[in-house]
Order: sequence, then C-alpha cells, then structure tokens
Amino acid sequence: MTKVSVFLPSKCFLLCDLCVSALNLLLGYRTEKPRAKGLRIMSQSYETVIGLEVHVQLTTNTKIFCGCSKDFGQATNSQTCPVCLGLPGALPVLNQQVVELAIKTGLATNCQIAPRSIFARKNYFYPDLPKGYQISQYEYPLAEHGHLNVHTANGPKSFRITRAHLEEDTGKLTHINDDGEPYSLVDLNRAGVPLLEIVSEPDMHSVADVRAYSRELRLLLRWIGVTSGDMEKGTMRFEANVSMRPCDSEELGTRVEIKNLNSFKAMERAILYELEKQSETLQKGGKVKQQTLGWNDNESRTFSQRTKEEANDYRYFPEPDLPPLVVDADWLESIRAEMPELPDVVRARYSQTYHLSAEDIERLMEDRSAAQYFEYCLAAASDLNPRVIVNWMLTDLYAWLNQKELAVNKLALSPQAFTELVGFVEDGTVNQTTAKEVLVEMLESGKGAAAIIDKKGLRQISNTDVITSLVREVLEEIVREGRSPKIEPQRRRERKE
Repeated sequence: MTKVSVFLPSKCFLLCDLCVSALNLLLGYRTEKPRAKGLRIMSQSYETVIGLEVHVQLTTNTKIFCGCSKDFGQATNSQTCPVCLGLPGALPVLNQQVVELAIKTGLATNCQIAPRSIFARKNYFYPDLPKGYQISQYEYPLAEHGHLNVHTANGPKSFRITRAHLEEDTGKLTHINDDGEPYSLVDLNRAGVPLLEIVSEPDMHSVADVRAYSRELRLLLRWIGVTSGDMEKGTMRFEANVSMRPCDSEELGTRVEIKNLNSFKAMERAILYELEKQSETLQKGGKVKQQTLGWNDNESRTFSQRTKEEANDYRYFPEPDLPPLVVDADWLESIRAEMPELPDVVRARYSQTYHLSAEDIERLMEDRSAAQYFEYCLAAASDLNPRVIVNWMLTDLYAWLNQKELAVNKLALSPQAFTELVGFVEDGTVNQTTAKEVLVEMLESGKGAAAIIDKKGLRQISNTDVITSLVREVLEEIVREGRSPKIEPQRRRERKE
C-alpha cells in the first residue's frame, strides 16, 4: 500500500487511503519516452504566447501570519506553531513588514497600490497544505496594472503586470521510492512563509523575452531588498503559462501551466520543450489539452500533474479571520520615500555621467552592494576617473572575491583604502603589476597600501635626474674598483639559408 508520512516535531502520522489516492492522482506521472532536447523549427503560422507567475519569498524574519522563524535549512518541522500547522482555534495575524515589502515591489513595478485589499481562502487539498486552504488574495489584490521595462537583444520592451498579491507558502513534499514502495515526507517549516505572487500578462513571445523579463525582475527585487533571490533555496520560483495561436488570431490558444521552475535554465528548457510539443500537436490538426505540468530536469521533459483548474474550482471566499488590508495615503508615501534609486535610473546615470560601458554597468548592477561600493569609491576619490575604478573593481577585486567565494558586502577593504591604491597607480607611485600584488596583501592582511609599499620599498622612481644620478654613482663605483663595464651587444638573428 502506498503511504504518505507526515512528520511533526514529536510524532509521525500516515495519511488515510483516500488522501493517498488523491495524492497519487495529483502526482501521477505520464509514461512516455523522453523527447529530444533540441527544438525543431516551428511552423511560421503560429505565434508563441507566454505569461509568467513568479512566486517570491519575502525577506522577513518571521512568517506572514505567525511569529515562527522562516530560516532556511533548519531541522524538519522545527519552525511550526498552531497557526502554520492549521490547528483548530488558531488565528492568523498579518505581518506588517510583509505588507511594506509588497508595496515596495508594487511601486518598483509601476503598479497601482490598492487602498483596500482583501485576503481570501483558496480551497484545495494537498498534503503540504495543513489547513486544507491557502490564505491568498483573489478579487482585490494589493497591487495591479503595472509594467516592467526590460532591455532585450531586439531593443527595449515593456511587459505588463496584471497583479501582485500576497499569500502564504505551502510546506514541502519530498517524494521517496524505497525498493519499489513510494511514499512522501512532509516538512511544514515552509508553510506560512510570506509569498508575493507577481503575475504578468501574456506579453512574451519568445524564450528571449522570458529570459529578459525574469532576470530583470529578479535584479529589481534584489535591488530594492524584498527578496534574496536565492533560487537554489526556493526563494524565487517560476510558473510559465504557455500557448500557441495562429499568427492572424487575437484569441489566445489553450494554455498549459508548467509549475515550480526554480532556475532560469530549467524554465527555458521546459518552455522550449512544451512549445515543440504544442507545435507538433497543432500542425497535425490536434488540440492542446489544458493542464498543469511539472518539469523533470533529469529527463528533460514535462509530465502531467492534473487537469488545469479554473478559479471557481478553488471556491474562493473572503478570509473571515482577517480584516480588509487598508493602506492609507500617509503610509504609502512613507514607504515611497524609502525607495532607493531604481536600476533603470542608475543605469542612465552611470552611462551619461560616468561614461561606463553597458557591459560594465550590467556587471555592477548584478549586486546592489557592488554598485554602492562603486559610489563610495567615487565619493572617496572624486579626482579619479570612474572608469579606472570600475576596471580595478571588475577585474582584480572581483577575482579575489570569487576565489574566496565572498560578496562585495562582506569585503573588509574600505573604499578609501581601495581608491588610495588606485590613485598610487594613476600618479605613478607604483606600476600596475606591483599594485596587483599590493592589493592582494591589503585584502589578506588589512594593511593600507602606503604602509605595504613603503615597507617593501616598492615606490617607482620616475624622476630622470634621480635616475641619472643613480646610474652615474654605479658607473663610478665600477671604475673605482677597476672593473670595466660590459654592455652585451644585441644578438642578431641568423638568417636561415
């Protein structure tokens, strides 16, 4: 008999046969041969249509409706309480910081922030959903009608954002096959972790569009500090809605949803695979079946999880244990005042004011702490060429950080000390080769550039009078000792006969 074990801090329960049957149905794998990894050229008569749903875990210390910690990697089911376990009588209390981070995201993505939004119960069965429903937002989300501007290989594009709404995360299932006996373990540490779901309009028409949108969204969310964006830890997960339609049609085709894609590479491969399948089906005169799919990265194929639900299948109704969420004008403006300069504005300033290349700008923008370090360097040494500072940062400094597996915000070297060394290169005190060695010693020892240079006698002598004097002294010393200075003639290459 198939069993599903539910581990709680002190007990282990087995789900009933009815639950097991439902779970097997939901997790059923389609038996078919793996398809080729390559994507054949599709018929030019069909257009690709893609929309993304992005689930983002917010950077709070506690969960959305209780005081449990949300630290990643803790002991199984050790971060739970009656609220996130869904025990009878437990009441949710909304985390204010969650709301503020969601509003920041809405402002950064040009959304309209609703003065009044409502939480709802989304009812469905799944073993990692202890309450039997998920607290989410449905008809009245916190933010909607936004857009995200991105830079693609074909120029700038703007992708519309339908909505951004708050909800709680589910627990995590681990599926195991023990000598032919499958079962699943449930860890509820993740249950109740705050999520912001950002839903785009189906405005993307290629994998290149998806790549540009998803990467820019991740950069933006990390930039404003609402998420760590650590996809290997599941803090950012994608769901792709994929369909195809005739090029001359305005009506959307039947879509499939590919769930829980936790890397850019997996998302792109899954979309390409599904587009190939749909293209073949349509060209043969068949119909695409609306369903929810999973992605098997090892086998490079999708598999059917369940028939795609519609909103009425979830029987949404307002959450009776939570009042409407009201965001008044003063609160909204206080959050807006705390917003940092957004990436597009920073890019423009770096290009127009400091004349940095687009490649250098993007490398700086990957980590806001790197851009901040650059800004501090400019403030510490306004006389230095910004491009010289960036060059030293992106080459030797980054090389050392990568070797040590450190981020810029963990760097002990101050911007003042770093720019002092760069200044020594620029004024000729040391050459670049020497400066590279000095930089490593500064990073390893914490000593200043001047101290290292003076202790080791590394200063260059560029005054010609001083050099001439030193050469004269050496020659006079040789003559006094009765030695004849020998100058090796330049060897000439022998001509090959």
